[in-house]
Amino acid sequence: MSAPRFIAVLDVGKTNIKFAVVDLADRSELATVTEANHVRFDGPYPHFDPEAIWAFFGDQMRAHAVSHPIDGIAVSAHGASIVVIGDDDLALPILDYEFEGPDEFTEAYDAVRPDFADTLSPRLPKGFNVGAQLFWMEKRFPAAFAGARAILTYPQYWLWRMTGVASNEITSIGCHTDLWDQRRWRWSVLAERQNWTGKLAPLLPATAPIGLLREDLARAWGLPGPIVVAGGLHDSNASLVPHLIDREPPFTVLSTGTWAISFGVGASPIALDEQRDTLANINFRGEPVPAARFKGGREFSIATEGDVITVDDATLRTVLDRQIMLLPSVAPDSGPFQNIEAEWLPPGGSVAPAERFCAASLYLALMSDTCLGLIDAGGPTIIDGPFTANKTYRDALATLTGRDVVWSQTSTAGPSLGAALLFDIQAGVSRKTTANFARSMWRCPGHRGL
Repeated sequence: MSAPRFIAVLDVGKTNIKFAVVDLADRSELATVTEANHVRFDGPYPHFDPEAIWAFFGDQMRAHAVSHPIDGIAVSAHGASIVVIGDDDLALPILDYEFEGPDEFTEAYDAVRPDFADTLSPRLPKGFNVGAQLFWMEKRFPAAFAGARAILTYPQYWLWRMTGVASNEITSIGCHTDLWDQRRWRWSVLAERQNWTGKLAPLLPATAPIGLLREDLARAWGLPGPIVVAGGLHDSNASLVPHLIDREPPFTVLSTGTWAISFGVGASPIALDEQRDTLANINFRGEPVPAARFKGGREFSIATEGDVITVDDATLRTVLDRQIMLLPSVAPDSGPFQNIEAEWLPPGGSVAPAERFCAASLYLALMSDTCLGLIDAGGPTIIDGPFTANKTYRDALATLTGRDVVWSQTSTAGPSLGAALLFDIQAGVSRKTTANFARSMWRCPGHRGL
């Protein structure tokens, strides 16, 4: 069987879910559809709506299978989520990681969680640590938890629905879960102490195919069989994949969306600061990658009140001359300035919408620069995701870091492309069109003046 070329991708983000068809021959998106991802508030706690996501994916598969020769499926999904399944369905709803319930047992959880030096997973509030979610679920719903058959990372839940294969994968397990010991490369002492290791599904590599799409689903979606389903991975780590293939370190990838996550490829994780939301993720190759995070997309949306405004030179000059500035943190539950409330300067001043948008863009650049410094990032900074469209942000980040800022001029980037590329990696395919991807990148030189 030849390596799959036309890949349908389910990309589950915290804010939006996306369906894409990626043509691996030239790394282009032949189709893309997005829909808001909603949290449900019925049931025992706030939770995601897997049936709505599943219906969206199925509808898009049926709609696009007519016009695209789909021969592979890949999945990426946001981190900080875990799925507890029973025999053939959820044992418990998939908890929204922004729910404060896990904070109820903070003291008890802190007594059993591993040391940061072992996991490189910082202690985070709410459900941002998957271990804290599981700990809370087990205490609050002991019967349902005890009867669970398996614990899966979020991308692998969708693969299980497609193939029947239960698994976990290292990019999601290594995303501040407290479940993985990076020093000893095994399940953490938390997982062992809580006797979760017997429920945690086997760890399978993203670069290995999980299995074939169930025949009933292939028929329902109008697909010819057999359809290979790739191993899924954490969405921000998926954004790293094309750059890990194409570039030599050091370089930095700034994956943007609800979260702005800076990955310092080739940087050392030794001096990470747990108190400032720095950590080490694990890439698809199993290598640690120092990272720093803040809720960039969420903060920007709040600060700008959802406006989208083009910033001209006169507006930028006004903001700089009047020293209009947003101080951190708009989302104080995460990022490098936690537990500090945001403040606008000068206090009490009137700020026009365009000036607010400009100052918020500069805030993003200052926060990103802080994150890059915390992980000692080097080389060019590659912006991936929605922030690529913000010229004020790009120029400011180049000025602040003194290094080239690079971004894609095409929409085919981020988790969708990275997840699709798993097929090329597992097949050992090196396509000649890889150079086209490099040529599609724009560059903003460092030290560019504002």
